[in-house]
Amino acid sequence: MTNNDIIRRIRYTFDFEDDKMIALFKLANHDVQRAEVCDWLKSDEDPELRELTDKELAIFLNGLIIDRRGKREGPQPKPEEELTNNMILRKLKIALDLKSDEILALYSLINKKISKHELSAFFRNPNNKSYEPCMDQYLRYFLSGMQAKYKKVI
Repeated sequence: MTNNDIIRRIRYTFDFEDDKMIALFKLANHDVQRAEVCDWLKSDEDPELRELTDKELAIFLNGLIIDRRGKREGPQPKPEEELTNNMILRKLKIALDLKSDEILALYSLINKKISKHELSAFFRNPNNKSYEPCMDQYLRYFLSGMQAKYKKVI
């Protein structure tokens, strides 16, 4: 999955307007212009699409965490220069204040089965022998489950 696809799915799931997207970046102490946001959200076929970097996605996700959970005490986390699917999954888990059973329920909303053991392996330290990288399909399923649960039906 591309970073642009991830941010588009999050925006769609929560019906974020451009102003909300800009505000999320601002919460993480990063100023973006509306034109930048629009360029990140363009379709993959659009020649004016601008690739969203790992650091920019990390900033956005940090802003989402602050928006949903509030600022934490002390220094704010620095955005990562490189993101893995495991890190993205962890940031979304924190932002949405999800427990393992709730994450498993998101997967089951879209009829995808994942065991507690598989899920816990995604959140382990990469140096742990039980660590497993979160493949694109699992992140995609998670985002689809989020959409099934959180998308506002008008």
